[in-house]
Amino acid sequence: MKPERACYLFSIDMLLDWKRFILILAASVSLAFAWNACSGRGIALGQSVLAQAGDELVKAPDAKALLDKGALFLDARPRDFWRMSRIPGSLPLPEEGFDKAYPEVEERLRRASTIVVYCSGYGCEASHIVARKLREKGFAAAILEEGLPAWQDAQLPLDTEPRP
Repeated sequence: MKPERACYLFSIDMLLDWKRFILILAASVSLAFAWNACSGRGIALGQSVLAQAGDELVKAPDAKALLDKGALFLDARPRDFWRMSRIPGSLPLPEEGFDKAYPEVEERLRRASTIVVYCSGYGCEASHIVARKLREKGFAAAILEEGLPAWQDAQLPLDTEPRP
């Protein structure tokens, strides 16, 4: 009588199947990235998905240099967030309530040679919306890429003095 073959959890055939699976998966991902990069309809993986044609994005160190040269910074977050902490010298121009807040900053906008708008970053589109609304009114405004968190990550100064 022939002894029954023992049942193993993993066999050599299964191990080869996993290796084949990993190889096919790696090849598929590589081809997908290559197609994305080469086709004219690919997803821009290296930039913010919120950015649209005409949006000028600036990184935090470059924005700091603009601030040092006298650029006007606008906070597109709700006014209560601006009151708690903000980039030094920035003015509130919240996306919600833009039409009400705009007249308060219009004179400063007209005198500014450079304007930078920021918000809460990481998926916040308020700065993009405010910058586009400013563009519609004839003002060119750059957007701080990834917003206030990028500013903080770069260990740049914040004004945390409570404001009324």
